Amino acid sequence: MNIKRNIIFSLESRKKNGVPIVENVPIRMRVIFASQRIEFTTGYRIDAAKWDADKQRVKPGCTNKLKQSASEINTDLLRYYTEIQNIFKEFEVQGTMPTTAQVKEAFNNLHSEKREEEQQKPLTFAPMEVFGEFIKECGTQNGWSDATYEKFAAVRKHLEKFDKELTFEALDEPKLTSYVNFLKDVEGLRNTSTMKQIAYLKWFLRWCTKKGYCMNNAYESFNPKLKSVQKKVIFLTWEELNKLKDYKIPLTKQYLERVRDVFLFCCFSGLRYSDVYNLKRSDIRDGYIEITTVKTADRLVIELNNHSRAILDKYKDVEFEGHKALPVISNQKMNDYLKEIATVCGINKKITYHVARHSFATLSISYGVPIESVSKMLGHTNIRTTQIYAKIIDTKLSADMDMFAQRLNERKTSV
Repeated sequence: MNIKRNIIFSLESRKKNGVPIVENVPIRMRVIFASQRIEFTTGYRIDAAKWDADKQRVKPGCTNKLKQSASEINTDLLRYYTEIQNIFKEFEVQGTMPTTAQVKEAFNNLHSEKREEEQQKPLTFAPMEVFGEFIKECGTQNGWSDATYEKFAAVRKHLEKFDKELTFEALDEPKLTSYVNFLKDVEGLRNTSTMKQIAYLKWFLRWCTKKGYCMNNAYESFNPKLKSVQKKVIFLTWEELNKLKDYKIPLTKQYLERVRDVFLFCCFSGLRYSDVYNLKRSDIRDGYIEITTVKTADRLVIELNNHSRAILDKYKDVEFEGHKALPVISNQKMNDYLKEIATVCGINKKITYHVARHSFATLSISYGVPIESVSKMLGHTNIRTTQIYAKIIDTKLSADMDMFAQRLNERKTSV
């Protein structure tokens, strides 16, 4: 007796919101005989891009989310194929046409012991194994900016440096506390940056929980109490701004000129990097700019002064991608160039783009602009945030007066 049969391996056809699922798709085995069909699960998953539909195998050199190799998966698929063939051969020897139930039972009996082991040992995932999938999916769905991609790249780097073998099960409260201490003591992050890293980590872990990768929800109730430390606010004085503005950039370093111009524009307007990055020519009005801020989604109107207007005029005839008003590149690259600019200008301060906002705030307050107006121009939702700059001015004024008194005393002594 010869039983005609066809054994096919293929990816399960699934859709989400009408869109085919192409990542982490189950591999199924289909057996067709005597106008009947049986579907078997193989226990393996693979991305559609890594599956060779013609050969019905995983493409060489590929791995799935569990780091199972193409060789390992394909070996088991071949074994399943052989087992099904042997089951049919036994029925052929007996001269009997099996039912679908008999074929299923025979195959399942071969794997009952293996299934018992799998039930006792659940599948485990590691954060680093699925982080790439998280970035790809959430980045696409939420339209992440370059800055957001950079933030989660930093999260991934910190986690890998903290513990390369980290598992979801290990992320209990003591482990999370150790991670906080690592961010502060080893990576040198301030409290605000540390809390942001924990918030980004929670975002990732919630996604993992939703996907079924993480069964440990200790992170949900984790809320570290960090000792508040007054953050040192770096800003440029008017003299330093003039030194930066008037410095003749060498011909060999002309790439720094645009970076300096954008930085100075932020100093004279108080805009965040994200807002100046998105500033379009259409946002520029007669004597002011009108934008919706990226961070708070607030409508903001900022009057142009002679300095900010001159920078916009300098580039009004230069075409930039997306009809942007200024030549803004990535935040990280800009900050790298700003370090170089500070060095060549002889400014002994760590300059980043946020220093521009600090400089705008402190100079505005020091020149008598009401703190309520400064708060509004900066787009602060709470005036207490702006009051930090007022304290800086008071502290600096007190230090200057102490220095003045000291010099007077020295002069009296010398007389």
